[in-house]
Formats: sequence, C-alpha cells, structure tokens
Amino acid sequence: MRKNLLLKISLLLSVTVAFIVAPIVNATAVEKHAVTGAIVGRVLDESGLALPGANILVKELNVGTTTDVNGDFILIDLTDGDYTLQVSFIGYTPVDQNVRIESSVITPVIITLNSGLTMDGEVVVLGDRLKGQAKALSQQYAANNITNIVAADQIGRFPDSNIGDAMKRIPGITMQYDQGEARFGIIRGTAPALNSYMVNGERVPSAEGDTRSVQLDLIPADMIQTIEVNKAITPDMDADAIGGSVNLVTRSAPSGLRISGTAAAGYGLIRQNPIGSGSLVIGNRFFADKLGIIVSGSYYNNKFGSDNVEATWEQDDDGNMFVEEIEVRKYDVQRVRRSVSAAFDFKLAPNHTLFLKGLYNHRDDWENRYRLRYRDLEYQADESAELTGVTIVRETKGGGDDRGKDARLEDQRTGNVSLSGEHIFGKVKTTWSATLAKASEERPDERYIAWETEDVTGVVDIGNPRKPNFTPTSDVSPSAYALNDISTEDQYTEEKDRNFKLNFTIPLNSGYDKDVIKFGGRLRLKEKYRNNKFWSAEPDFESMGEYPVVDQTSSDFQAGNYNVGPFTTANYLGSLDLRNPNLFELEAGEEGIVENFNAEENISGGYAMIDKTIGKQLSFVAGLRIEHTDINYQGFVFSDGEIQQATGSDNYTNVFPSVHARFNATDDLIIRAAWTNSLARPNYYDLVPYRLVENTDEFLGIGNPKLKPTQSMNLDLMGEKYFESVGIISAGGFYKKLTDIIYTYGVDDYMDDDGNTFERFEQPRNGGGADIVGFEVALQRQLTFLPGIWKGIGVYANYTFTKSEAEEIPGREGEELGLPGTAKNMLNTSLSFESKKLVLRLSLNYTSDYVDELGEKSSKDRYYDKQTFLDFNGSYTVAPKWRIFAEANNLTNQPLRYYQGVQARTAQLEYYRQRFTLGVKFDLFDTKE
Repeated sequence: MRKNLLLKISLLLSVTVAFIVAPIVNATAVEKHAVTGAIVGRVLDESGLALPGANILVKELNVGTTTDVNGDFILIDLTDGDYTLQVSFIGYTPVDQNVRIESSVITPVIITLNSGLTMDGEVVVLGDRLKGQAKALSQQYAANNITNIVAADQIGRFPDSNIGDAMKRIPGITMQYDQGEARFGIIRGTAPALNSYMVNGERVPSAEGDTRSVQLDLIPADMIQTIEVNKAITPDMDADAIGGSVNLVTRSAPSGLRISGTAAAGYGLIRQNPIGSGSLVIGNRFFADKLGIIVSGSYYNNKFGSDNVEATWEQDDDGNMFVEEIEVRKYDVQRVRRSVSAAFDFKLAPNHTLFLKGLYNHRDDWENRYRLRYRDLEYQADESAELTGVTIVRETKGGGDDRGKDARLEDQRTGNVSLSGEHIFGKVKTTWSATLAKASEERPDERYIAWETEDVTGVVDIGNPRKPNFTPTSDVSPSAYALNDISTEDQYTEEKDRNFKLNFTIPLNSGYDKDVIKFGGRLRLKEKYRNNKFWSAEPDFESMGEYPVVDQTSSDFQAGNYNVGPFTTANYLGSLDLRNPNLFELEAGEEGIVENFNAEENISGGYAMIDKTIGKQLSFVAGLRIEHTDINYQGFVFSDGEIQQATGSDNYTNVFPSVHARFNATDDLIIRAAWTNSLARPNYYDLVPYRLVENTDEFLGIGNPKLKPTQSMNLDLMGEKYFESVGIISAGGFYKKLTDIIYTYGVDDYMDDDGNTFERFEQPRNGGGADIVGFEVALQRQLTFLPGIWKGIGVYANYTFTKSEAEEIPGREGEELGLPGTAKNMLNTSLSFESKKLVLRLSLNYTSDYVDELGEKSSKDRYYDKQTFLDFNGSYTVAPKWRIFAEANNLTNQPLRYYQGVQARTAQLEYYRQRFTLGVKFDLFDTKE
C-alpha cells in the first residue's frame, strides 16, 4: 500500500515538474518574440475592498472576463493600441477606463468603483450592508454552475454566532442543533454526512468519531468572508458532495490599512448568565503593494444550559404503545470559542502570486449534566397506572478537579494551513496548493457517578405523550439510593488531511474565466483514529444521602413540570482521587477498546473539462472526473471474553461525468441546467469489523467491511432574474437518484451465530436506492423603487420543497419511507429597513419535521420535529466608522425535539430560551490610490 502511494506521489510530482518547467521554457521564448500584450488588474470598491465577480469588457474587441474572489483579472493576447475597459458590478456605478497596450508588456491596472445606482434620475447610494449583498450576487451571477453565495456583510445582517446558524438562511439548507446552536448541515434533503465542507477550497476534516459530518458550531460567523454553496459540482471539485459542496472563504488582504472589530456583551435567560464576545481584523499591504497581510481573531464566552426530557417507547404484541423509560436532564454548560485566521499574498511578478492562508478554531465546552432516569416502567394502556418494580437512577456527569473546574471538558479543534500559487506561463495558467488540515476532539477524565433505588412504586402519566412523567409514591429520598457505579473516561479522536492539488487552464480567448480548457489532479491522504479508555469502580459507599448533594429542581424548568430532585454535587465528583489505587480499584471497560480504530483513506483524482461559449447567449461546462479510493483500517473485536484485533482494506474507482449549461436569455436573466454525478463514502468506523457488546450483553453492534459508497445522479434546472438595485428572483427544481444508501439495520431479541441472545442488535448496511425531488424559489431585493424613506425596506425570502423515497429497506418492504434528513418544507423570510444610519431586521426560519433514523418498524422511526426560529437585530451608526448593534436570538424559545413514530410521542425535548446581545462595531480603513 505504501509503495503504491509513493508511486502515485512520485507520478504527481513528475507531472507537476513537467507541466511547470515546460511552460517556463515556452514562456521565455514567447516573451522574447511576443507581439501582444496583457493586462493584469484588480477591481476595488471605494473602501479598498475587492469586488469579486465584476464584469470586465474590452469595448473595442468585445472580449472580456470576470474578477476572481480577490478582485483580480487577467486579459492576454491584446495587440498594441488604446482600449477602453468597461467595468460593471451589481449595485455600483459602471466605469470606463482607458488603457494602453504595448507588445510584450504586462500592464497593471487598478479600477475603483463607487457604490450607487441611478433610480428615476436620483442617485441612490448603497449602505454598508447592501454592498456585501451586491458582492455576493455578482459572484453568483458570474458562476458557471448552480450556486448560492453569501458575503460577510450579508452574514452580519443576521444575528448568527456560528457559521451553521448563518447557513440556515440559504435556500435548501436546514440545520441540526446541539445545545442551542446549529451544528450539522442538511443540504437539499441529504443528511450531513452526504455533503462536503471546505475552507478556501480545501476539505475540513471532522472531529466526530462515528461520522464524517463537520461540526459547524466550531467556526464563528465573523471569521468568514464568503459562503459558497455549490449545489451542482463541476469536474474540478471533489466528487463527495451528494447534497452540495460548501466552501468557506476567509478574508483576503485589503488594498490599504484596515482595522475593524466588534465588542459585545449579552445575557442568556436559560441560566441567567452574561455572554461576552469580540473580534478584531487587521490588514494592510507592504513593499509597493507586493505583500498583503490580514489577520483576524474572534472570542466568545457563554455560560448557558438546557432543560431536557426524553422517553423510550415500546409496542406490545397487541399494538399498544407504552413508555418504557423516561429521563429528565438538566445541563449546565460554559462554551468558550476562539478562532484565529491569517492570509498572506505575495506578488513575485505581475503574473506570479503566492498565497499562504490558515484558519484555527478551538472550542471548549465545560459541561455538568444531572440525569434522572426512570427504568422498567412498561405501563400499558389497559392496566392500572399504579406501577411497582420501577428502578430510579440519579447520575451526575462532571470532570476531574485538576483543571480548576469540576465539569466535563469537550475540547474540539479544527484548523488548516494552505500554501498555494497562481502563475501565468505564456498562455497557460497554473495553480497549485499543498494543505494540511486537522480536527480533534478530546474528553479527558470525563466522570460519572450513578446511584439507584429499585422496586419503586409510583404513577406514570402519558396522558400528554409530548411530556410523559412518572411520580414515585414510595420513599425516594437520598438515603434510599445505593451506589451503582463510578466511572471515568479518556476519549480522543483525530482526523488529518494532507491535500495536494495541481490545475492547468489554457484559454481559448483573451480571458481566463470563459472559453478555457482546464485539467488537473488532486491527492488526498486522510488518517483518522479514535482512542477511548473507560474505567469503572464500585467502592463500598454508603447511600447517596451520606455525601454532598444539591437539589436541581427549578420552578421554571423549561421542559415541563418535572421534579428533577437531588444529585451528587459536581464538586464532590471532581474531588475524588480515582487514580489512587489505595482508594479505588478501577476496572478497564472492554467497550472502550472495541470503539477504537485506525483508518487510512487515500484518494487520487484527476479531471478534464472545457468551458465554452457558443454565440452571445449560450455557454457550457463539460468534463469528466475520476477518483480512486484506497482504504486500510484496523479495529477490535470482543469475542468469547477476549479482545482481538481486526484489520481490513478495500479499494474502488469511480467515474463522474458532468455537463453544465448556461443560457443568458437577457443581460439580467439566466437559465442554468446541470447533469452531475457524485458520491458519499461510508463512515470509517462502520467499515471496521468490530463487535461491540454493551450493558451486560443487552446490546450488540457490529461493523460492516462490505459497505459500498452511496452514489447519486443529479439533475438541476434554475432560473435567475437579477436586479441592478441589488436583488434576485430565482426558481428551480432538482432530482437526485441515489444508489446503495447506507442505513442502520436494527432488530430486538437477536440471537447471534453462537447462540448468544441480545435485547438489541444494530449494523450499518447498504439498502437499495432513493429518489429526492424538490424545488426552491428565492426573492432578495431592496425596494428602492418606493418613494422617500420607504426605499429602505428590504425583503429576503426563500422556500424549498423536498420529497424523498427510499427503496429496498429490509423488513420495511412495501412502505413509503423517506430518506433521513429530507424535510418537506423549508422557509426563510426576513424584513429589513435600512437608512443612512439605522438598520433593522426581523428574520424567521422554519423547517418541517423529517425522519432522522429509520427503525425496523414504523413505531421505532425517530423524527426531527419541526422548528421555527424568530430573530431580531439592528444597528445604528453613531459616527462615520462606528455603530452600535443589538441582537435577540430564539424569540420563539424553539426547543430541540425528536419524536418516535408519531408526532405526539416525544423522544427528546430540550429547551434553551432566548439570548440578547448589545455591542459596538468599528471599521477604520485607509485606501491606497
């Protein structure tokens, strides 16, 4: 395997050298005998910030191009003479700039556009927020594929703290929440693991041990310049993006000194604690503009929590549903999020630029959890509500005291650093990059202490199945609880990506965005491992009442009228010297070893594509991508009371043809269509032939090394009408045909090949296919056509409909099953008002319910319930470069809710309450003429 990998790297390097050296030699000859000239330029706004997606036209030759994400453009093969460059950008006043071209000379040009439009003879100047919207729409207009783009200024129009919360405003995207923040993204009805996430075009690894899903709550919204959601991928993009590919673009250096930042304080109602946050951005150019530098930092500190109730439902032989177990949970959490990014660009020459970019995110969650668990309820509707034989468990979760806090620490980090270059050798544009990315999650000394009392009598209440409850009628005072277990865990998961990419673009005319042939390759070397360790002890402790306890009952417990009751204090749990063998005899848990694994996944890929314009209205992108995957993994099997090592490997090759078409019906009306193919690889751990036995042989889970990747054929059609007054109306439909979908097969009362019986058995398996069909409509416009002050009203709205149907799920034949993650209805609406100084916005986000996990029968299906978020934010400019702002999040007090089987039957219900923030923003800049 290593030998093959070295051969691939050597081959890639050889090709790289050949393609770089040959053009250099050729370029030298060309430069000696060239009879044409070139323009290398940049388009900026009046603040010195880049304008990506600006349209550049050489009037006399009727040839042109568009600016890239840094506002740069290149025009080649221009004969001697005087020309007029016509530069236009949505929401900005067009500019005609004269330029003289000389043979064998690269002419540098900097063009500045001023924001503003002429409406009925009146010049309307854009506010700072609308400038960001104009940048995003210009990039989206210039794109050759179906995409949604949101700029940093537009992100700031919503009160979103992390990048996941910002993404939920984009058409076709909904989010799954954790502790009140958006964490995992679902794109066009596809689960989080079926989508890809990148930073500056390079993949973001995942710190999750069981999935490839990327934790979006790690990345602050204020660290990102642009969000690009590619809903139809082109051949030069990685193919593992069934729902879509999200690219998070960090800031590029400005044209002059720029210092901006925020400082804010807030208040969370759930635990009535303050919130602190701040950010700072500094950028400038040096050495006659050859070197650009920008550095950003962000900090967020919030002490909050959540109130929770959960239930497990079962069905008897007569079809009656009863609640088997109820849990009441109270969480106290402190979340500290830090982020740093930096970007450097250095112009070696007008046609040679190097880039160095990095982003580092670090989030600490300090958590205490108090869990009240009612077991063995098994109440049936035709029996008396008075129960006997119920077991109650009271468990405190915390951490060791060596870190100054008696709370469990979840330390998650992700970061990447990328060195890249853009070069023009003769007519050949060469881009390359080398990237190292890493994500990790560490949970050191995570502790639990559980007490239980058995044979409890009481009354169960499922009259309201949304909030099931149990009321004990026997003695359940702290002295009635005996020690069940004390345990501690050390958990660590890490994923590393090493990425190497090389691309060549050969223009067929004077620009580099249209009429080109492009080809290249990528090598991705991925490593992921998990190392978890578990220990438990059962010391000779007295009853819970003999040790420090605290009553966690609260009169405003959000989940309902539940008596949470007493628990061992987190301070006492943290003070226990569990590692002292004279005090505690710890026994290693075998499940900790079985959950561990090491995996290597190496992906080599190449592509070729053509971007061609036919006439003045039609253009297309057609190409082919090939990816080869090599996997090696190592895991563990617990069998016959012993731990054994298990290894395996696999490899496969996939071919992905695609065609994108764009028809410019008019200058502002675009029709786009695409046929693409993509895939999603199985989770690493699912491929390991592990055998996991938990809870005294009640549960058996095994891996599946025969899993195949899920593949998808995708059809897309989209129409976009752009408005010069900074707006868009779009509508379109999509269809996805998936094969070899992966689901979790589960069954109760399972017997293995050795005759061992288990209450529950689960294994990841390939099902048949699935179909996803949907459409989306979007409106985004500032109503500048209204008279007077009403020009400041803006509307932002989008709606997405999706429907899916999964086929050939064993045991569920003949049923109409939806694919996990497919929400039927998604709606975003926002109404804003913007004047010269005042900005106000009220935003609503709605997602209907959808299946999250398929069970072996309909009563076991787990659904993510519908959710409605209402947020408000506003700002007021107090000085030319200073403004104050206010935000209010989750005004509807929207809970996280799962239900089992039917909507009335709660599986999980968790509340977070509202958050309020007040702060100041400043933006100081000095542009260079």
